[in-house]
Amino acid sequence: MTKKAVFEGLVIDERDQPVEVVYVGDEPCYVVDDSGFRRHIPSEQVDRQVLQAMLEMIEGHEDLLTAQTAKMLGSEDPFSVAMIEKQLENIDEQIGTLLETGIPEELRAYLGMMGFRVRIDVHGDVIAVDQPGMIIDDDE
Repeated sequence: MTKKAVFEGLVIDERDQPVEVVYVGDEPCYVVDDSGFRRHIPSEQVDRQVLQAMLEMIEGHEDLLTAQTAKMLGSEDPFSVAMIEKQLENIDEQIGTLLETGIPEELRAYLGMMGFRVRIDVHGDVIAVDQPGMIIDDDE
């Protein structure tokens, strides 16, 4: 199975230009235009940074996420809630799967329509993760 770039179509460079995804062998790479030089950055390098940032946002808010997810799914029974809680507990293990399979194209399209963007520099360092609609605590 060929690896996928998790955030394909959602990554932009410092100049707000979309970043292309190409494969070097089986390795997906984000291609950043650096004044005409096409820098190939392994997508896993960028994707791990974004996923880690997302994990940090989830940390401490698992109860709220569980309740809202169950409500959104219309499955607020104790068994569904327990299943969602278990998934959040094991979220670290699921990162490996995401790096292999990517996220579904429909979800990427939805995230893009909602304004989700990952901004990287020419070295593949994540500068910002734009997540419109996120509620930020006053103390964070």
